[in-house]
Amino acid sequence: MMHARHEDDEGAQVIRLDSARQDGGEAGGPDGAGSGSGAGPGPLERGIASGLAFLRRRIAGDYEVDEFGYDPDFNESVLLPAARALYERWFRVELAGLENVPADGGALIVANHSGTLPLDALMLSVALHDHARRCVRLLGADLVYQVPVLAHMARKAGHTLACQADAARLLGKGELVGVFPEGFKGVGKPFAERYKLQRFGRGGFVGTALRAGVPIVPAAIVGAEEIYPKIADLRPLARLLGLPYFPVTPTFPLLGPAGLIPLPSKWMIQFGEPMTLDDYAAEDADDPMTVFNLTDHVRENVQQMLYDTLLRRGPAFF
Repeated sequence: MMHARHEDDEGAQVIRLDSARQDGGEAGGPDGAGSGSGAGPGPLERGIASGLAFLRRRIAGDYEVDEFGYDPDFNESVLLPAARALYERWFRVELAGLENVPADGGALIVANHSGTLPLDALMLSVALHDHARRCVRLLGADLVYQVPVLAHMARKAGHTLACQADAARLLGKGELVGVFPEGFKGVGKPFAERYKLQRFGRGGFVGTALRAGVPIVPAAIVGAEEIYPKIADLRPLARLLGLPYFPVTPTFPLLGPAGLIPLPSKWMIQFGEPMTLDDYAAEDADDPMTVFNLTDHVRENVQQMLYDTLLRRGPAFF
């Protein structure tokens, strides 16, 4: 080993490499002359170098986009770093049960949805990319893909419409797919109903998993409910703008654009044990009772996980 001492080396002077770097020089001289400072590039320099490398790749066309519009280079260089700042420093996200996420192959992540604005989708993407080393392909509502800039960014991040055809193609390619069955009912529910799951629709995600023969991984996201506490809904304005709801929170619209800054709640994301569907055949996806029972079972699992994770998190902001 580098710093091991031997009996016959009693008189030898050992210079630790990290000490040499801290002193600003190397063994070539006490003042470090001719040997450089020994310090590596700082965060700013690394950021500039990374940005320039990204621009060179874009100009040269040295990047790939798949059939869904997923651009891994753009996602990892632009979108994820911005979301990661919120993940690590603002929401201080903690993970549990990460070993339940399959390391490879197709699987369906089924999570609760909340927060007035769907930042939980971004945090789930960062968690799985950085810690499970997998890109989750989220299924989004039609409204997401009707907003020009938002639609483009969602496609670049690898997400697509919440339809069985797209989900089946992704799962068939061995991708990790994420779905929020509550939809807008979950993300737009009032603060008084926080952490109470809404209906899981008609169970389309269960039919998709049955046909693809992939496991369902339940996920509970705690923390999003507190970022924009929704205390009212301006329905006439929402209808005028073509939105599912127009929220009123303690800070929005009272504080204008500043009210869009999310409150720094403490987040936890827990992944439950995979629910394998080996006892079912693909044809069971056409049986309404089977789909209903499985959907209800998944919903119960996610709800119980929410209660458990909520207790483990404790206070919302500390």
